[in-house]
Amino acid sequence: MDRLTEMEAFATVVDQGGFTDAAKKMGISKSAVSKHVSSLEARLGARLLNRTTRRVSPTEIGLAYYDRARRVLNDAGEADSLVTSMQSAPSGLLRISVATDFGVNHLSPILGEFLQEFPDITMNMVLNNRYVELISEGFDMAIRIGELEDSTLRARKLTETTKRMVGSPAYFQKHGRPQKIDDLNEHKLLHNSTQANNAVWKLTAPSGEKRQVRTAGWLTVNDGQSQLNAAISGLGIAYLPSFLYADALASGLVEEAIPELPIETQGIYAVYPPGRFTQPKVRAFIDFLVQAFADKGPDAW
Repeated sequence: MDRLTEMEAFATVVDQGGFTDAAKKMGISKSAVSKHVSSLEARLGARLLNRTTRRVSPTEIGLAYYDRARRVLNDAGEADSLVTSMQSAPSGLLRISVATDFGVNHLSPILGEFLQEFPDITMNMVLNNRYVELISEGFDMAIRIGELEDSTLRARKLTETTKRMVGSPAYFQKHGRPQKIDDLNEHKLLHNSTQANNAVWKLTAPSGEKRQVRTAGWLTVNDGQSQLNAAISGLGIAYLPSFLYADALASGLVEEAIPELPIETQGIYAVYPPGRFTQPKVRAFIDFLVQAFADKGPDAW
């Protein structure tokens, strides 16, 4: 017989004070309850109930077993309720981590639409420029850009952004413009410390050859907007996603360093804890982002 059912039958008999009332509570026959309890006692090799014609009460061993059994049954009930709630309408607090510049420029403007669509969800968006530990720091999900670190986290691609090397006209006038990838070794590069392998730029030569530029940055910051500001100020060349440099490029504040190079692309991902079931609030927000970013079109990134 099923161990949990046996346990439930025994605990219900103790709770109700007899087999008849336990049978009513469980919605099964009195004989079925008796069979479950007898099977449990036989499996454990111990008598758990004192039975008389007038009353049923737990033995000393039965009382100790009842305390543990009731905890197990309560936990099982909570587990069932959790699964049910996870498959119900999205609700509750959604806590997300996102890089400051992306959160300010691209998430903040659309959060109102999401919250109006899902009024039972409340949101806490934490803007920071580091890789948070989702589970230990209590985040439901994060938005990450570029190559993902190896981990057990699940990820869903939201959209893509292009990436270019840019510098100010004043910088190129003073230091010259690099003509090929190898020329970057003679230039002042601006790095982002929040990115994995931030001192390594992965580029593609016009021939299609994959290259890596490894050099210490003249300036390293932990924020993409600060990188762009440094490039605009003439401090060096930055390698940035288009959602950061696009306006500055269009207005002439920066220029592309080596226009002949193929344009690189980066994925923008939602990452969230592993598990067979995704919380409805997380699933709802990811679905919303995928559609919202698709509506903007690829030129937005």
